[in-house]
Amino acid sequence: MNKIIVDAMGDTCPIPVVKTKNAIKELKESGTVEVLVDNEIAVQNLTKMAQVTGYPVSSNKLEDHKYSVLMEVSVAADEATEKTGEKADTKAGNTDQEVTCIPDMRKNNRVIVISSNQMGAGSEELGKTLLKGFLYAVTQQDELPRTILFYNSGVYMTCEESPSLDDLKSLEAQGVTIMSCGTCLNYYGMTEKLKVGSVTNMYDIVETMEKADLLIKPC
Repeated sequence: MNKIIVDAMGDTCPIPVVKTKNAIKELKESGTVEVLVDNEIAVQNLTKMAQVTGYPVSSNKLEDHKYSVLMEVSVAADEATEKTGEKADTKAGNTDQEVTCIPDMRKNNRVIVISSNQMGAGSEELGKTLLKGFLYAVTQQDELPRTILFYNSGVYMTCEESPSLDDLKSLEAQGVTIMSCGTCLNYYGMTEKLKVGSVTNMYDIVETMEKADLLIKPC
């Protein structure tokens, strides 16, 4: 059985969908198309496309920021569909439906930097409450940041018992890159307690900050 692998890492909608449709056209017989993407928004868009066209589809998270979407393409079924003039999703009442991308809410290359587990100077208790409120408020914005960096005691926010884990996981699911300093995690003994995002290093932190269109640092 033929198999085509589509590399759509780093691509935003509709590019992964377009690449996948082109790959499907290249199949000379029934086979599979595996698409590699770096965010869950792309996974949802590709799954929706497969469901609309009637292809069995499954997805799998391979590692942080790397997902595989696998579609089973039946050329025979497609030919039969063309002859009858029907679409595979006729039963659902979605004839000839076009896939509309779930919008990518990330704003350009806006980067948020969290360098502490509390916001501002003064009361520690108040500072932690403020930071929790800040991260929740980020999830409610119409335009999301592209990346959130955590270093020094800020890494506590991405680990076990963080009051902001649900908010950060929601942001990650929408394509926001969450990165925590590996040296900082090790210093605080939190390496094994990381619960959201990936481990990064100072080189990548500096590079991400240098390339940012806008840096936001609330701590």
